Amino acid sequence: MSDTAETPEAQTQEAQAPQLSMQRVFLKDISFESPRSPMIFQEEWKPEVGLELNTKSRQVGESVYEVVLEITVTVKNGTETGYLVQVQQGGLFVISGLDDQQLHHALGAFCPATLFPYARENIDAIVVKGSFPAIMLAPINFDALYVESLQKQQAETTQ
Repeated sequence: MSDTAETPEAQTQEAQAPQLSMQRVFLKDISFESPRSPMIFQEEWKPEVGLELNTKSRQVGESVYEVVLEITVTVKNGTETGYLVQVQQGGLFVISGLDDQQLHHALGAFCPATLFPYARENIDAIVVKGSFPAIMLAPINFDALYVESLQKQQAETTQ
């Protein structure tokens, strides 16, 4: 006769197993400005795209974290701003069983990378509604940005 009930040790190991799952994706804030409309539509369109990224995270419950990916896209036509888009794409993630370094990496790289396609779609949709050509942002290596950020922090603390 085999015993199918889990031992207390097995239950403890399962409870401590790393867990990372997205519970919800939401649009926290979005802004679109086209300060030179409609005159901009009569000019030759030679866009120069500027991109700024930022992430914020905070614990909102037991093992539940809010991560917000902030993206600002500034498109200039010559020296004038054609349009400006700001998006705060949020997500709720359940994260447990990670040490502090792993948790920091998940919140700083994995979660923003998961949110990026949603933010990119929202940016593209609002730009098209503003009557500008579609803009599909290139993929971003959030792991590389995370490592760069850590190296910058370490360099600042050693100075």
